[in-house]
Amino acid sequence: MEADGDFDVPPSFDRVNAARDGAAQGFNPGLIVLLVIGGLLLAFLVGNYVLYTYAQKTLPPKKKKPVSKKKMKKERLKQGISAPGE
Repeated sequence: MEADGDFDVPPSFDRVNAARDGAAQGFNPGLIVLLVIGGLLLAFLVGNYVLYTYAQKTLPPKKKKPVSKKKMKKERLKQGISAPGE
């Protein structure tokens, strides 16, 4: 030991003190969970968008249902055009 009161600190204790500093710590577990969930959500949304655009390009257009005669008759009466045979 030295006479002026300074002690030589063993290297193992230096590591303990460095671990207490904010710079030496790892990521916050909450931040890791948030990043993982955010990444999964982002991947899901991007994947859905890519599939949607691919389907728009490759799938044929949806066929429309044929309009029933009753509905056509109603529409013509609304417009003031009499249906044939009346």
